[in-house]
Amino acid sequence: MKELYDTLSRTVSKSTTRLYSTSFSMGIMMLSKKIHSPIYSIYGFVRLADEIVDSFHDFDKAKMLTEFRQQTYQAIEEKISLNPILNSFQEVVNQYNIEQELIDTFLDSMEMDLHQNFHDIASYEKYILGSAEVVGLMCLRVFTDGNEEQYQHLKPSAMRLGAAFQKVNFLRDIQADFDGMGRTYFPGVDFEKFNQNQKLEIEKDIRADFDAALVGIKQLPKSSRLGVYAAYRYYIALFQKITMLTPQRIMHERIRISNPRKLWLTCRCYLKLQLNLL
Repeated sequence: MKELYDTLSRTVSKSTTRLYSTSFSMGIMMLSKKIHSPIYSIYGFVRLADEIVDSFHDFDKAKMLTEFRQQTYQAIEEKISLNPILNSFQEVVNQYNIEQELIDTFLDSMEMDLHQNFHDIASYEKYILGSAEVVGLMCLRVFTDGNEEQYQHLKPSAMRLGAAFQKVNFLRDIQADFDGMGRTYFPGVDFEKFNQNQKLEIEKDIRADFDAALVGIKQLPKSSRLGVYAAYRYYIALFQKITMLTPQRIMHERIRISNPRKLWLTCRCYLKLQLNLL
């Protein structure tokens, strides 16, 4: 029965999310139960593409990504795939009418990682759009569940939240990206000469994204508001920790938020929602 295979596929996406990201896993648990599976499925899809370009160094990554793109489109069209993550993803795409444009834009950004290690402003903005902002829009399609007016209203804030998350990731992962893969995402920044003024400019841009995102988070449906706000608070905590450190420090270590701290933040978010403070 296909229903059994679909259940397996959703389970694989859920396990993938939990293995790769405790932050997003905890945030998803704060969503309404009915949308847990769709968000796990989106994360699983995104993570699989990201793994191709970031981790599979002993393989033909360009060929793998091309095949992954083709398999994604085929899964969506045929409404099934023998790849469990793509099978669960196609189910969400078809159920929530996620536009192919969003998927194309995401995969285009993943392809950029195969050949572009440095960015100017235009390519940086294109990469942020594809790697982060459209992922926020995929999730927003689930959160708004067919309410087009609500989707269009919340779209700018969802994109800014995705951008903020990605830019914080860039700061957190400087060591792995620059030293490990020779990548520099922030335009005009030479990480061999990274200084406090450059760091402050990046942080100013991220703060503006977070501020714009919060406006939309407060207007999300109740089914998704707490989970998204919890993820927002995790990233704010990580960002604040980064702002307290020197450029040299973040160049040489990956900054983290401990799991007990994440749990404390989750409880605090839940309390704020219960008291109607969010």
